[in-house]
Amino acid sequence: MKSRGNSTCLLSFYTFSRMALNSCCSSRSFALNTRDMFGKREACQTVGNVSLIPSQCSLSKRVLMPNCRRALVGIFAIASQNHQSSFSTSQNPIGSSESALILIRHGESLWNQKNLFTGCVDVPLTKEGVEEAIEAGKRISNLPVDIIFTSALIRAQMTAMLAMTQHLRKKVPVILHNEDVRAESWSKIFSKVTEDQTIPVITAWELNERMYGELQGLNKRETAEKFGKQKVLEWRRSYDIPPPNGESLAMCAERSVAYFKKQVEPVLYDGQNVMIAAHGNSLRAIIMYLDKLTSQEVIDLELSTGVPMLYVFKEGKFIRRGSPIGPDTIGVYAFTPDLAVYREQLENTIL
Repeated sequence: MKSRGNSTCLLSFYTFSRMALNSCCSSRSFALNTRDMFGKREACQTVGNVSLIPSQCSLSKRVLMPNCRRALVGIFAIASQNHQSSFSTSQNPIGSSESALILIRHGESLWNQKNLFTGCVDVPLTKEGVEEAIEAGKRISNLPVDIIFTSALIRAQMTAMLAMTQHLRKKVPVILHNEDVRAESWSKIFSKVTEDQTIPVITAWELNERMYGELQGLNKRETAEKFGKQKVLEWRRSYDIPPPNGESLAMCAERSVAYFKKQVEPVLYDGQNVMIAAHGNSLRAIIMYLDKLTSQEVIDLELSTGVPMLYVFKEGKFIRRGSPIGPDTIGVYAFTPDLAVYREQLENTIL
């Protein structure tokens, strides 16, 4: 396997409007304040292949970057003049034209256990949920993971972190904090050896569970008795009918799929292998996009907690390779030849 530790890449997590991006960026150029970006390195945080630039850096001076692969909303990928970008497809351990995408719905939460509508209320996993997350990790332990996306909710983040404790590469998932300069500078890693053994974790509210509005915190059975089973079923299983002051699946899909297209898909195009730990409805929406499901097909889609699903991104297309039905991935996932080689090399390295 080729190491990514020596390639340099800056991922700058700016908070700025789409208008600013559209007015300042093209496919090979974007606006940056180079003095702020390169003159204040002490304020930057580096985690593995990823560096965070201070969030208050202004977008002022237009700079042409012919070696910049892509400018994303909230993410800049910048290759060093003397090094190949860590996003280069030639760095991909499973083949130059192939990237892995792993989707995991979080394990059982405390409100799942209590049969309560959870939505965007931030509650942790149960003991069973912890065990589900660990089991999910065993099932993906020999699949490549270079970068992790999770929702902003703790149950998804716990699932991602616990799953990665089982991975054979033993890299440590590290949540990237870009709330302010202090958060970035205080979470800086000063050991190159250590940072090379980390995997960046990006959290995004757009991947949150759909917001259940006035149902959040209510008991599902009691809610059905109060409003009628048919009405509650309509709120839960229709595509475009939201609960009171909440989101429909269509509304959840609008934000989650838009985020996937803008932030995750370009990373896959550039050869990174991605894991997403999120929620039943945000993942259903993404799978609807990946598998080109209709609105009727997606409302019938059920995702088990803690069971990962594998896709391969190749030649601009997503190919579903299946979900494991047991603790062992061998003979369960439909491995591509490149994935099989990666698995063999990884296991030989460990053994």
